[in-house]
Amino acid sequence: MSTAPAVPTPLPPPPGQSGHDARLGRWMLAPAVVYIALLVGFPFLLSMYYSVSNATVGNTTLSFVGLDNFHRIVQSGTFWRSMLNTFVFTIVSQVVVVILAKVLAMALYNDFRGKWLVRLLILLPWVAPISLGTIGWLWIFDPVYSIINWTLRALGLLGPNVWPIWLGQPDLAMISIVMVDVWRLLPLATVIILAGLSSIPQDIHDAAYMDGAGFWRHLFRINIPLVLPIMLIALLFGIVFTFTDMIIVYVLTRGGPFDTTQVLASLAFFTGVPGGDLAEGAAISLFLFPLLVAVVILLLTIARRTEVT
Repeated sequence: MSTAPAVPTPLPPPPGQSGHDARLGRWMLAPAVVYIALLVGFPFLLSMYYSVSNATVGNTTLSFVGLDNFHRIVQSGTFWRSMLNTFVFTIVSQVVVVILAKVLAMALYNDFRGKWLVRLLILLPWVAPISLGTIGWLWIFDPVYSIINWTLRALGLLGPNVWPIWLGQPDLAMISIVMVDVWRLLPLATVIILAGLSSIPQDIHDAAYMDGAGFWRHLFRINIPLVLPIMLIALLFGIVFTFTDMIIVYVLTRGGPFDTTQVLASLAFFTGVPGGDLAEGAAISLFLFPLLVAVVILLLTIARRTEVT
């Protein structure tokens, strides 16, 4: 009669090993926690404190005023116009970014000569400081020396009496800041979506081609559904960056003409720092928080539901 061989029991971990790993994990997380607490948490709590006070630049005494700042803000037409501009600026630019990033990612996914150079050129806008890049766009949109206008004139697309003032006309000013935001965030979205494309197993592509799937069917039935969660993450990053950014507006238009390009981030800055009303500026900035939380929850929920298991 044969007996089954005894299964060796695993050795117990050395005494104190699990506690050591837990302490090591906490020490590894400590720098991130300190960073978030000092550079994110403290300014957020300070802005909440300022928003219910009468804080102004140069004033060392503060008084509690409750919700007076918020009540005054919601009665301002400039605030609601800035809110609308923020949504238009963010939605339009991010729709364009996601579409172009998908096209570029599919183009860069294939092998071709000079691929590394194309990738380098695409990444340059993201590597360069946004303030310097926006100053370059300020010269591009110059009312006298605009290379866009001179190129359109040379191609015969502008009449002899037509000369667009990109940053001086309301509609063109909004188009201008959208163009710069697309130029800035397109590299990041392209890299994220390209990583998603690279994660799709080649067997799926081969099976689709063997089944006779054409380009468009392959794109809408395989490519986009499998990369959709990654595209939503790229969209989430773009919305957060655009919604909270004021550098483009500050450098190009300062919110003009006539507040047609003023967004919530720039309005909070101009109200709190140059305007000297820190309390109202902090209150305006706090309106960004619930909006971003709602967007993050919505996009992460959609991304989780669209994951292919």
